[in-house]
Amino acid sequence: MKHDAAARAAKLRSQIAHHNRLYYELDRPEISDADYDALMGELRELERAQPQLITPDSPTQRVGGAPSGKFPKVRHRVPMLSLANGFSTEDVAAFIDRVRRFLKLDAAEPIELTAEPKIDGLSLSLRYERGVLVRGATRGDGTEGEDVTANVRRVEDIPARMHGHGAPQVCEIRGEVYMTRSAFLKLNEEQSSAGRTVFANPRNSAAGSLRQLDPEVTASRPLRFLAYAWGEMSELPAATQWDMLRWLQARGFPGNPLSRLCCSLDELLAFHREIELERATLDYDIDGVVYKVNRLDWQRRLGFVGRDPRWALAHKFPAQKATTLLNAIELQVGRTGALTPVAKLAPVNVGGVVVSNATLHNEDYIRELDVRIGDTVTVQRAGDVIPQVLGVVPERRPPHSHPFQFPKTCPCPLSTPVVRDLTATGKEGAISRCSGELACPYQRVEHLRHFVSRRAFDIEGLGEERINLFFERGWIAEPADIFTLPRRDDTIQLSRHEGFGELSVRNLFAAIEARRTVPLERFIYSLGIRHVGETTARSLARGYGAFHAFREACRRLAQGEAEARQELDAMDQIGDAVIESLTAYFSEPHNAGMVDRLAREVRILEAERPATKSPISGKTIVFTGRLERMTRDEAKAMAERLGASVSGSVSKKTSMVVAGAEAGSKLKKAEELGVRVLDEGAFLDLVNDRG
Repeated sequence: MKHDAAARAAKLRSQIAHHNRLYYELDRPEISDADYDALMGELRELERAQPQLITPDSPTQRVGGAPSGKFPKVRHRVPMLSLANGFSTEDVAAFIDRVRRFLKLDAAEPIELTAEPKIDGLSLSLRYERGVLVRGATRGDGTEGEDVTANVRRVEDIPARMHGHGAPQVCEIRGEVYMTRSAFLKLNEEQSSAGRTVFANPRNSAAGSLRQLDPEVTASRPLRFLAYAWGEMSELPAATQWDMLRWLQARGFPGNPLSRLCCSLDELLAFHREIELERATLDYDIDGVVYKVNRLDWQRRLGFVGRDPRWALAHKFPAQKATTLLNAIELQVGRTGALTPVAKLAPVNVGGVVVSNATLHNEDYIRELDVRIGDTVTVQRAGDVIPQVLGVVPERRPPHSHPFQFPKTCPCPLSTPVVRDLTATGKEGAISRCSGELACPYQRVEHLRHFVSRRAFDIEGLGEERINLFFERGWIAEPADIFTLPRRDDTIQLSRHEGFGELSVRNLFAAIEARRTVPLERFIYSLGIRHVGETTARSLARGYGAFHAFREACRRLAQGEAEARQELDAMDQIGDAVIESLTAYFSEPHNAGMVDRLAREVRILEAERPATKSPISGKTIVFTGRLERMTRDEAKAMAERLGASVSGSVSKKTSMVVAGAEAGSKLKKAEELGVRVLDEGAFLDLVNDRG
């Protein structure tokens, strides 16, 4: 059956966000790298074929997960971004072709690329000032990570002072903390002997070891570090990726001796095959090879698209496979009511990791594979986590099995009817939802869990168990109730209940009080509005600046005012899906009342302005027409790097329009609205005048 593209994209975004949190924040992944890559690849293909499906909170537009909350937060001066993935010879060839087209290179001009084994560990940023280590931070969500400096100082591979003399005043070195396979096995033996929890794999072991609250525990773990990149640099000591790798090694940072400089597609593919053959003999986990354009000036010109650099590609290895028994299919109800079927598998070892769960996506996916309880299924993984179900082994099917019947009612106590989403054309979509919305206790609890989560209000001490308990006992029914909880304690008397002492209650109330002040973008994200993820919330916050402006705009939107919709539509990366979700959310009196009650309990800070200082920072720019001195993508990348937002349409909110040759309707609208118009030369003069 052909899936509806919009519904499928929405489902993929939800699934990927869930797995990002498990992988990056909790170090408890539930699916394999192959499973994750397949989900991300499918979403990329949908968005590439239909760009209107791209939403600002799409995982293709962002990186990783939020910090764990154990350590102080660090904002990266230069974002720690991810890499696009390739899985075939065709993918690598297409990558090189895109580089050549973007840079407008002749077919005969060679493109040098470095090829580096992709080690599987925890990404780390090391900041050196005058050659001395001053801070270590995890990647986190790519924008904000965790300060793990005390633990980083316990890793022997990481020099406290850079070797040699004359290092740039500021050097941010990036790489991977990892654990060798032999060290991992030895550590697990020690953990088991001591009656402690054993780790699932070397990657989780390294991540857990680096994020210990006690640095001495980190010091006792056999962690290694490998450097392969950099972030903020007061000056670059080399002009190529290859020479930078050599410079890093000369400064005392371990590099991968298997890395190679290649000059053609054939050389890249030959190196990939060679490393894949050596993979099993290495004492550390790798899941592919990373290719990077060697010339740094070309890297700067290529810039980024979404969360990925155009000048790099991760060429992944094929997935590993196994077969196992499907014991049951369970349904999970998400915050938006979406029902996700989960395969409960007989534990099976796939590539060294025992796995027992896998997502089955939706009703259509189950029907297409004809997956039945009791079936023997083929599963696959690549890297270190849990698999995806690829298909059924028909000859092993029990004789009296029956097709799985997707339920018509929600598994919640209300047994609310389940409905299928409808597309814009009225056709049945792929996602099944509980129709009870906030009447469904599963959804209400999920909303509360989302509200207190680390990327939202981040209230320490209100985990899933306590949210469930407080909801079941009627102490908390909506977010504002969390902040009235201390005032109601004379009635509740929380410290008299099992599991709560006076100290724990004081700590909880202190944690609640500490979150009465919240940035606008977190407030918006915490509301759990469909299609409004972190990136969208940040765009809305920056677009409106203050809560009262955002709330008034949503009131007008709910009343059907066309101008309010146009204002939203003109904002960078705000599309129809977000506008429809905001309209539906604030048109519901219960939701609007809930937001207003919450706003009375907290102090909402105005939105932060971009940190980059330039003549265009904080401004909204529209490019139109044909540019001569740079491509449209290069112009957009430059503007965003200098702190501006780039929009695709002109409105009263537009700060300036940069018009190239053959500019059309956008130029005309800018002139009608009195928006400042610059030609390409004037724009370049403006951005190059930093004084």
